[in-house]
Amino acid sequence: MSFVADLRVVLRGRDFRRLFGTRLVSQFSDGIFQFGVTGFAFFSPEKQTTALQVAAGLAVLFLPYSILGPFVGVFIDRWSRRQILVVAPVVRGALLLLAAGLVAADVPDPVFYAAALGVLGVNRFFLAALGASLPHVVPADRLMAANAVTPTSGTVVTFVGYGVGFLLREVFGGDDMGTALLLVISGVVFGFSALIARTMERSLLGPSYDPERPQARQAVRHVLVGLADGARHLVRHRTAAATMGAMAAHRFMYGMATALGIILYRYYFTDGDSEAALRGISVVVATSGVGYFLAVLITPWATERFTIERWVTIALAAAGVLAAAVVVPFQVWGLPVAGFVLGVAGQSVKICADTTVQRDVEDVYLGRAFSIYDMLFNGMYVLAAALSAAILPPNGKSYAAVAIIAAGYLLSALAYRMITPRRVPAPR
Repeated sequence: MSFVADLRVVLRGRDFRRLFGTRLVSQFSDGIFQFGVTGFAFFSPEKQTTALQVAAGLAVLFLPYSILGPFVGVFIDRWSRRQILVVAPVVRGALLLLAAGLVAADVPDPVFYAAALGVLGVNRFFLAALGASLPHVVPADRLMAANAVTPTSGTVVTFVGYGVGFLLREVFGGDDMGTALLLVISGVVFGFSALIARTMERSLLGPSYDPERPQARQAVRHVLVGLADGARHLVRHRTAAATMGAMAAHRFMYGMATALGIILYRYYFTDGDSEAALRGISVVVATSGVGYFLAVLITPWATERFTIERWVTIALAAAGVLAAAVVVPFQVWGLPVAGFVLGVAGQSVKICADTTVQRDVEDVYLGRAFSIYDMLFNGMYVLAAALSAAILPPNGKSYAAVAIIAAGYLLSALAYRMITPRRVPAPR
């Protein structure tokens, strides 16, 4: 089925519409927040952003998802998920008000980053509760359609929120007070998601009571053992493990490309004009978002025509060749084109990774498999930013970094093709 057809099917359910609305409002707020943090961390006029500071900022944005991911399931399987969706926005809103006050008071950056980490930690908890709640609001025969449309819609709305954040910054200004106002608006908007969640019955989203379920403290101790067991299970399913590895490789190269783009816009393309740099990188984000959405439309057709294994190989190889070709001239037009190319390729690989894990991994291991997935998805991105901090020159113009990105994509495509079995496309 197409994205539009899937969406039309699942929106018939009233409870799904409420949960879906909760997700869309929260992720719209998250886009505004991410833009505010990006502008403050990387494009404040008074800051001299370095590649090391970019790595630190990206770590703040993504590490909570890697560190907390395996453990949040312990609690969302024990606490009322509807109550999590009601209470978490209030906690996050309070933390955003605190962060806004810290920015307005011009406190040292590490203090602000600590508050931002708290905001993102709460958000990770919230998103995990949303994912676990989905099977409770759609029939089993519509769950696949619901899984197809909800993450994609959330990502698109996050891009929209990012764009609204850009427009609000144009109104409020790029100084500390303007950033503080963005954070306050993000917190207020996020609070609306709690109002939507409150319209659902408290018991609707689970979890069901299970007297045999281990206590939370015991379950936390078992998490790491469970992850190791899940990793061993994944290794025995070659295609699922290889496709997850392809996704991790893309995230590493994409993290390097992000750090490269930020420094290039900050110093090489704009000669230190922070506002022009932020506008430039926002265009890259927009073209990347268009690429994400296009991947959603073409990947079902492409995997049916070529198989998942061939489409992942094509996506990785195309990303390496095309991104290098448009970036190497180091012209302003090249980065938005590269953003589009990497958006299409990256989302294509992610959709394929989601599909192979859900298709091949046994149900009892799925939770652990997706915990490993989340850790790789965000951890590789941060690791790449750390490498960029070590190799990027002050103005960002680095042929070596572009060569590493291009070679990484091409080698990943080759390795993936060698590891995965050959499949024949299904007859059409």
